[in-house]
Amino acid sequence: MNSKLKSKLELTAIYLILAVVAVVIFYPLLWTIGMSLNQGTSLYSSSIIPDNFSLEHYQWLFSPESDYLLWYKNSLIVAFANAIGSVVLTAFVAYAFSRFKFVGRKNGLYIFLLLQMFPVMMAMVALYIFLNMIGLLDSLTGLILIYLGGQIPFNAWLVKGYFDTIPKELDEAAKIDGAGPIRIFWSILLPLAKPILEVVALFNFMAPLFDFLLPSIVLSSEENYTLAVGLYNFINDQFANNFTRFAAGSVLIAVPIATIYLFLQRFLISGLASGGTKG
Repeated sequence: MNSKLKSKLELTAIYLILAVVAVVIFYPLLWTIGMSLNQGTSLYSSSIIPDNFSLEHYQWLFSPESDYLLWYKNSLIVAFANAIGSVVLTAFVAYAFSRFKFVGRKNGLYIFLLLQMFPVMMAMVALYIFLNMIGLLDSLTGLILIYLGGQIPFNAWLVKGYFDTIPKELDEAAKIDGAGPIRIFWSILLPLAKPILEVVALFNFMAPLFDFLLPSIVLSSEENYTLAVGLYNFINDQFANNFTRFAAGSVLIAVPIATIYLFLQRFLISGLASGGTKG
């Protein structure tokens, strides 16, 4: 087999794999969009895009009968608070582990590494009792606290790896000019670490919008529901199987997130690549 024929076969195999992946990814998306435009409440449709499509489900989501906007607002509150809080906490923790020598530093890093192996759900019973004790059960504040605490181990490792790529000679030069640790952190490290901090912000912004298990355990009042929990009620009850409304609500969540993700993808690639170079 000559090299030209081998190259053509490899290229054909790559295109076939990409075609299969495209079908697996885009077919459910097209079906969801088509179902959201379908009249009625049925899960099944004769075609992906209905012949007589309607926007009635989207209109209903924005009507006074629906709590969709309230759930959307709750989700955005949690998402923005989690994104901002995660960036602040992670930056300080990563800076301490990257630039300072203190007792327990090495063991602390090992603990962070170990904690990444266990999901937050494993401690859900303890967290549930703790939130109940401090009066934050069934509240967005309690949910935000759990998100902020659960993200620290992974994000701290990620950002610390990025901080380690920034030469410490910059810190030394700033110290000669009279800058203290906070000044060095604010004026040197944070501007240079912008790509990885945007990665942290985006990941922690998206997580609450798509998470269902944690909010479903913490939140019990309908006025406190996030989008995932609220939409689940459309198909949860046997007498309220509104799959088309569920699809319409899901599309309205996915479109803005996908737009933000595409806009920030260059920061994601550069941030993740640099953050994984050192540990």
